[in-house]
Amino acid sequence: ASIPPNSVESVLFGHEPNAFPGAFDRQIGALQHCDGGTLVLDEIDRLTPAVQQRLQDALETGIVRPVGATHGFRVDVRLLSASNASLAQLSAGGLFEGGLVEKLAGTRIALPPLRERTGDIPALTRHFLQRIGEQPGLTHLSVSDSALALLGAYDWPGNVRQLQSVLFRAAVYCEGDTLTADSFPQLSEMLG
Repeated sequence: ASIPPNSVESVLFGHEPNAFPGAFDRQIGALQHCDGGTLVLDEIDRLTPAVQQRLQDALETGIVRPVGATHGFRVDVRLLSASNASLAQLSAGGLFEGGLVEKLAGTRIALPPLRERTGDIPALTRHFLQRIGEQPGLTHLSVSDSALALLGAYDWPGNVRQLQSVLFRAAVYCEGDTLTADSFPQLSEMLG
């Protein structure tokens, strides 16, 4: 989703020189670059219908054709994709290519939102605090039971990424060595 829609095709499939304005050099696409390996596509539901069709064709044939090329490259790529929405439901509504859903459906993992698995919050919190503490200028922090209770009471509409962001913000402003419920004033205010 962070890549402009008009650039996604070039990023995935690559392009030849002069394939479009500003394409001065040959670019190898992510699919070709990951030949023999794994490519992870987050928010795959945001691909345009044309790119969905091209990706489906590439997965069916194993051939990737860069933008502006008359030739293709045979690739062997494992594709892992993630979506916040059900691709099957999007496909049923005509918003996602049905054939691509079938190609991606070899193994499905349904991960419930964080609000439905609040038991994961303590482990995720400790994991993120460990990673945050490794960043320059930040220290390793512990977390109090009161803070964990507050974090567990929140609904987390932004899921794990929101939790990570909230913990980072609290760690930056923490003056002690432990995050407490007072370290999350915005959450306290929202929860009352």
